[in-house]
Amino acid sequence: MHFSAEIHDNETIGSLSFITPLVKDLQILSAVTLIGLLLAIGFFIREDRSKLLKEAIRIRNLAIIPAAAWFMSSLGALFVELANLLATPIVDAFDPIVIRSFTTQTSLGKSQALNILAAAVVMFLIPRIRRTTHAYFSLAIVFIGLLAPIFQSHSSSSGNHGMAIGSLLFHVIFISLWVGGVIGLILISQSERELAIPRFSSLALWSAIAVCASGAINAWTRLNFRDAWNSQYANLVIYKIFLSAILIFIGAAHRKYIVKKLHGARKVYQLLVVEIFVMVLAISIGAWLSTSAPPDPKTLRQIGIAESISGIAMPDAPTWKNLFFTYVPDGAFLGLLIIITALYIRGVMILSKRGDKWPIGRTLSFAAAVIAADYATSGGLGVYAHFAFSYHMVAHMILGMIAPIGFVLSAPMTLALRTLPPGRTPEERGIRGVLVALLHSKYFQFISNPIVALAIFDGSLFLLYMTPLFGDLMQSHGGHLFMNIHFLLAGMLFFHVIIGIDPTPKRLPHIVRIIVLFAAMSIHAFFSVALLSATTLLDGGYFQSLERPWNLDLLADQNTGGALGWAMGEIPIIFALIATFIQWVREDKKETRRIDRAEDRAAAMGEDDDLAKYNKYLADLTRLDVKPKD
Repeated sequence: MHFSAEIHDNETIGSLSFITPLVKDLQILSAVTLIGLLLAIGFFIREDRSKLLKEAIRIRNLAIIPAAAWFMSSLGALFVELANLLATPIVDAFDPIVIRSFTTQTSLGKSQALNILAAAVVMFLIPRIRRTTHAYFSLAIVFIGLLAPIFQSHSSSSGNHGMAIGSLLFHVIFISLWVGGVIGLILISQSERELAIPRFSSLALWSAIAVCASGAINAWTRLNFRDAWNSQYANLVIYKIFLSAILIFIGAAHRKYIVKKLHGARKVYQLLVVEIFVMVLAISIGAWLSTSAPPDPKTLRQIGIAESISGIAMPDAPTWKNLFFTYVPDGAFLGLLIIITALYIRGVMILSKRGDKWPIGRTLSFAAAVIAADYATSGGLGVYAHFAFSYHMVAHMILGMIAPIGFVLSAPMTLALRTLPPGRTPEERGIRGVLVALLHSKYFQFISNPIVALAIFDGSLFLLYMTPLFGDLMQSHGGHLFMNIHFLLAGMLFFHVIIGIDPTPKRLPHIVRIIVLFAAMSIHAFFSVALLSATTLLDGGYFQSLERPWNLDLLADQNTGGALGWAMGEIPIIFALIATFIQWVREDKKETRRIDRAEDRAAAMGEDDDLAKYNKYLADLTRLDVKPKD
């Protein structure tokens, strides 16, 4: 009996070892193909003021196939994962109770359920895509589903799980854009392909650079180079970086040559063949690296309880030195900061090449905002924010109230509108037209309403901290990333409405802005008082589970966080009030100078000024009222 059970287990393991890579490969291939077709609809194929034309509709109908394949393979991956965990045949994984427990009570199950949900939503939306904006929305959902399982990966021997996850996130994003872009180019018509190649060329170059950089960083996080510098794995990482750099140079040089001489199908296919060749070599190098074992796990350090929960090793007790000189990069948020910084610098360089000047103050404001955001997420403050509520609240205030002011005053939308390329045809909106349409959309008009912006800015405080949501989000790297992005965007929206210099659907009178600021100050003070007077912990047991050896009074630390949040929250609002008054005075001066110039022009032309015209108008009315004498 025992012998037959052992044979059954071996057969189960053998069948799963065959099915698992097949299902995973189909899942990845279908998702990347879907990304490529959505890229073709949204960016490669011509459109008529965002409406899809005939070729885009054909690609949309074709996209239903990979969407359905992605949904079915994602379902299959769920059942295969369950069968692997339970060591049972796949048919035994179809138990509804087991599936419900796996998808609602485990992090891995939740991420796979999100993947399946995203695939189902996209499969439903694709036949209903009528505009390029619909394709952008669908593309975002595909990436959410594709990236969700990555947050469950904590593979890092260097003690930096945040960098490992972040680098893997961007590796998957850019390799999907690169490979998907090639697939999209192959499947669209010849005429559209020739028109799309310049756009794809730029996308492919930056994607290839990002793929190689993120891959190298991810490999570095798996190593402790002080102990494994001379290992075969470390040498392979170096070889991969060197060969990938050569491939990128060759691919970029060839693409530049082809784009300049682009005409006819032969040149197009030559570009695609070389692009695929470079891509296959780069992926092959990565596969070669993946088949080599990292350094002996026995030499790696032990992971403590705090690190297994937060992804960061428990730091020493906080001191000024630790707060200012500790740096553990959060790969996902740091990657976002690097991307927006590169885009901002690129925009300033484009203006400089055109001979246009961009105010240095705006660039310095942007730099200060990036530094503040990085310190609140990856610096010493960001590190201790994982382990104590008081430091979390300070990081929240910097992300939600200080960094947003710098970003808003750097005028990123104005820079984008001045530097983004227009449409390729008179009918096409292009990326700049999409941004203009977004700024004039009903959605942006709604969220930029001062009441709505205030509700998002201050109302989300109560929703986050006064509900179990805070404890749930603190348990995962994805939750931390969501909170950080939400704090930053909510602050940027609010201060854009109040002191923003970028275009907005409706500019508020200065007196209304001042009233909104006082309302925000009052609501924030009320929230801080609620934290100060709280007698129970709000983290759902998260901080207690870390077993930190310093600052053991968790409730006192939470009350300290409320006090710090109150103090730090009022100061940025006061600065916003001062900035509002300054803008008010400047606009009054501009209006006065405008009136004076108008009067000077009228006088130079022998015309009466506005006051003289008004007095003449009154005199004419008086003469009409006087009746002639008989």
